[in-house]
Amino acid sequence: MQIPKRLIDCLNENKAQYEILHHAEAVTAQRIAQAEHVKGRHHAKVVIVKSGDQHLMIVLPADHQIDLEKVEQAIGNTVSLSKEQDFKSRFPDCAIGAMPPFGNLYNLPTYVDKHLSQQDYIVFEAGTHTEAIKMNYRDYEKIVKPKVHDLAINPAAAGHERSLNSPNDASKRS
Repeated sequence: MQIPKRLIDCLNENKAQYEILHHAEAVTAQRIAQAEHVKGRHHAKVVIVKSGDQHLMIVLPADHQIDLEKVEQAIGNTVSLSKEQDFKSRFPDCAIGAMPPFGNLYNLPTYVDKHLSQQDYIVFEAGTHTEAIKMNYRDYEKIVKPKVHDLAINPAAAGHERSLNSPNDASKRS
């Protein structure tokens, strides 16, 4: 599978500066970030959710997990994770699980977690499991025009926060 032509055309038409990164085949967002030698906070992973009969693209850092309650607050409606078979036909030019975070190219409303929007650059799968694209976040935002909200949690930070707030760890705080 190749990088979708519509993605490259979109980047070029918008005069975005980008770099194509090649990496060993990887499937999970964290493994891809490792293969690309980027921190998880810079790697944009895509999660597809369903609200009513509409699919939505949620984009968050690889080191975060989607928080469906936060997503529901952001969009004002209930959501559930979409099943792959329900949306894979929307991405005929992409390997399963390697969709780029460009909902605008696939007629999907796109929402970005605020933590990702605070990065100077992002890296994302380019429709294949062996190629990614690195680009300036502001360029991405200009092209996709996503809605930015607090949509995810960082499990590592949440675990650290819990341990600091645990009554058994009070002695560690003094």
